[in-house]
Amino acid sequence: MSVRVLFLVLSLISSSVFAEGEKILRVFLLAGQSNMEGHGKIEMGRNPDYNPEDKTTKRELKGGVGSLRYMATHPETATEYGKFLDADGNWVKRDDVFIYTTTRGQKVGPLSVGFGKGNWFGPELGFGWQVGDALDDPVLIIKTAWGGKDLAIDFRPPSSGEQTIKPERESRLFYREMLKVIEQSLQNFETDFPQLKGYMPVWSGIGWHQGWNDGCNNEMTAEYEQNLVNLIQDLRIEFGVESLPFVVANTGQNGDRTKGRFADLCQAQLNVGDPEKYPAFAGNVTAIDTRPFKMPDERNPSTLGYHWSHSAESHYLVGNAMGEAMVELIQK
Repeated sequence: MSVRVLFLVLSLISSSVFAEGEKILRVFLLAGQSNMEGHGKIEMGRNPDYNPEDKTTKRELKGGVGSLRYMATHPETATEYGKFLDADGNWVKRDDVFIYTTTRGQKVGPLSVGFGKGNWFGPELGFGWQVGDALDDPVLIIKTAWGGKDLAIDFRPPSSGEQTIKPERESRLFYREMLKVIEQSLQNFETDFPQLKGYMPVWSGIGWHQGWNDGCNNEMTAEYEQNLVNLIQDLRIEFGVESLPFVVANTGQNGDRTKGRFADLCQAQLNVGDPEKYPAFAGNVTAIDTRPFKMPDERNPSTLGYHWSHSAESHYLVGNAMGEAMVELIQK
């Protein structure tokens, strides 16, 4: 089945009135670059007693500062993050939220930790917990994310026309790859998740967390807002679902130190969620400012700077905010 035919089938399903007892699978796309891949540390965090001059101390330890285990067990944060651990201290696996991802870690399974880059996690964790708790139907998250990719060329939407910024580069390579992954995952979901056999997949929303690479080029930054508007419209056409809920989490990993083109980029992303500027997006597109989710250095596992300094808290807060916004759009 071609991508177009598959999406047409799903769009017809999405616009149907379901019979009582129909088994519905809510499908969400999460897409973007490295911060959507996920670099949140799960087990290993910063050792507060690390001394570089004392070779007997380690820089990181299990349950160290900034890791998800630290957040789930520390008295000040366990109320919110303890839900990810069971009574034996093992990571909970949801039986109503499932994920298929392109990241180089765990690829397919019930939602839990470990679906980020390597053995880390990304926004899918907080997002999946929010939508899973809010919806009665099971959820399938398809996450298509690759590090170092821009919207101007790699994810360039068709309605933006041909790119002239760097003509030597192939345009839309990852836009097409994204659609290919979606097609494969939807065709094979009953094999990947036998417990979902007999369910009808229904498009329910898209989450976008990307932008850093577009902030590295003046021309890319200048055209980002229009490219994002086009992406929203083009994906809705691809999926055949008018006004499909769309949540944008801006590229705020530098927090209050966001300056220059990156500040312009954050604002361009927020503009797309402004109903006064884009009335057609009112009630179906939300943009989130993630800059407040940047944690101070003393709360992070590392001092890397980018990738949220591997902070479990930052990665969770991005996904949680995206999930809350998505639920609100669906309820509207």
